[in-house]
Amino acid sequence: MCHECDSSTRAEGGTIPDALGRAIRLEYATIAWNVMEVVATVALGIAAGSLALVAFGLDSLVEIGASSAVIWQLRRRDAARMTRALAVVGGAFFALAAILLAGAVASLLDGRRPDDSVPGVAYLAVTAVVMFSLSVAKRRIGIRLGEHPLAHEARITFLDGLLATGVLLALVVNLAFEWWWADAIAAAMVGLAAIPEGLDAWRDSRDPSRIAGAQSERQ
Repeated sequence: MCHECDSSTRAEGGTIPDALGRAIRLEYATIAWNVMEVVATVALGIAAGSLALVAFGLDSLVEIGASSAVIWQLRRRDAARMTRALAVVGGAFFALAAILLAGAVASLLDGRRPDDSVPGVAYLAVTAVVMFSLSVAKRRIGIRLGEHPLAHEARITFLDGLLATGVLLALVVNLAFEWWWADAIAAAMVGLAAIPEGLDAWRDSRDPSRIAGAQSERQ
C-alpha cells in the first residue's frame, strides 16, 4: 500500500519536498515578474494618462508582499506561520481592492481620457498569459500540499491576470471607440472581486478549525 502511495505521489508531481521547492520557485517567479510590472506599467500608465495602468502597477506591489509572505511560510510549515501568512494575504486582497476602487473613482470623477497605448496593449497581453499560468500552477500545488496561504495567494495572481485582461480590453475599446470610462470600469470590477477573496483568507486566518478540517479531508 505504501509503495502505491509513493508511486501515486510521484506520478502527481514528485515528493513533498519537490513540490515545496517548486512552489517557492513559482513565488519567486511571481515576484520577479511583478517587480518588472511595477516599472513597466506605471511608466506606460503615466505616459498614456491611464489610471487603470498605474493602478495595475501599484497592484503589483501588493502581490509582491503576498508572495513574500507565502515564501516565508513555506520555508517553515507550522500553524502559527500559516495563520499569519493568511492574514497578510487577506490584507493584500483588501489593499488591492482599495487601490483599484480609489483609482477607478478618481478616474471617473476626473473624466480624464487616456491616450492610446499600443505598447501597453502588447505588454498586458503577455502579462495576462503569465499570470494565469502562474496562478494555475500555484493553486494545484497549494491544494495538493494543503497550503492555504499558497492557494489563496494563487487567487491574487488570478485576479492580476483578470485585471491585465480587463485593462487590455479597456485600452482596445478606447483605441476603437474612444470609450474612456472603460479604463476605470475594468479596474473597479477587479477591485470588487478582490473583497470576498480577502474576507475568505481573513476568516481562514482567524479560524484554524477551517484549515484543520480541510487538511483532514485530504489525508
